[in-house]
Amino acid sequence: MDTSLIANKKNQINIVLNENKHRRSYVQSSEHRFRTHPFTHIDQKFTSFIGLTKLKKMVKQIYAAHVINQKRQDIGLMKTDQVLHMLFKGNPGTGKTTVARKLAQIYLELGLLEKGQFIEAERADLVGEYIGQTAQKTRNLIQKSLGGVLFIDEAYSLGRGGDKDFGKEAIDTLVKQMEDHQNEFVLILAGYPREMERFLLLNPGLKSRFPFVIDFEDYSTEELFKIAQTQLAKREYRLTTDAEDVLKAAIRKQRGCENFSNGRYIRNLIEKAIRMQAVRLLATETYDNPENLMYITVDDLNMRM
Repeated sequence: MDTSLIANKKNQINIVLNENKHRRSYVQSSEHRFRTHPFTHIDQKFTSFIGLTKLKKMVKQIYAAHVINQKRQDIGLMKTDQVLHMLFKGNPGTGKTTVARKLAQIYLELGLLEKGQFIEAERADLVGEYIGQTAQKTRNLIQKSLGGVLFIDEAYSLGRGGDKDFGKEAIDTLVKQMEDHQNEFVLILAGYPREMERFLLLNPGLKSRFPFVIDFEDYSTEELFKIAQTQLAKREYRLTTDAEDVLKAAIRKQRGCENFSNGRYIRNLIEKAIRMQAVRLLATETYDNPENLMYITVDDLNMRM
C-alpha cells in the first residue's frame, strides 16, 4: 500500500492511502519484461500523456540504469545509486503536477522508491513565522517524504520575500537535506520558466543538486485537440465534424494569447461545453436519442445561452 500526502490550501497535509495491488506481480515479472521488451511497461504507463517526449526518454534511462546497476551488484561489481531530484519548468496547464504524481507511482513500481508516498507542499508548509521554525518545518517535511516524492509547485515563491524573509532559510535547509538524504527521496521543484531561473540563483548550490531538468513545452494545436478528444472520450462524448473545426480554430486563436493555460483551457472549455449541451437538450427536449446525448455541437462550443 502506498501513501499520498497532499497539503491543502489551509496548510493541512491530507493523507491518502492508495492500495498498490500490482506491485508484487510487477516485481516478479520485471526480469521477463526486460528480456522481451525492456520499456514496454513504461510506454504503457505514459499512454494517456500527450507529448512529453523528453520526460519519457528520461524515465527509460533511469529505469535502464537501475536494472543494470542490479545486474552489476549481482556479479559483485560496485552499485551506483541514482540521485533523482528534478526541476520542472513550464507554463500553466502543461502537466507538471500530474506528471509528478505519476512518477511517484512509477518509481515505486520500478523499485526506485521504498514507499512511494507523494507529498505535495507549498510555501506555507515550509516557511515559519519566527526564527528557527522554518528550518524545523522543512526538515519535518523531508522526513515525511523519505522513501517517496516531495513536490513543491511554484517553488519560486520561497524567494519572494527578500533577504528578511524566512523563505531563504527554507531554501538553504532544502539544499542541505537534499545532500544528506540524496538517495532516500525525490524532490521535484516546479514553476514557470522565468521565475524558476531566477529562483535557482538564490542559493549557489541549488541548481547543481538537480540532475534532471524537464522543460514542459506549451502544447501544439494538434496536441491540445487530441487532449480534448481524450477528455471527451473518457466521458463518452464526441464532437460533431463542424464542432471539431470550430474547436481547432478556437485553440489556434487562444494559443497566441498571453498566459494561455494549455490543458486547463481545454478542460474548462470541455466542461462548459458539456453544460451547454445539457441546457440545449433540456430546452429542446431532445434527450431521448442516445446520439444526441453523446454529441457536442458547434452551438455547445460557442457557449451561447
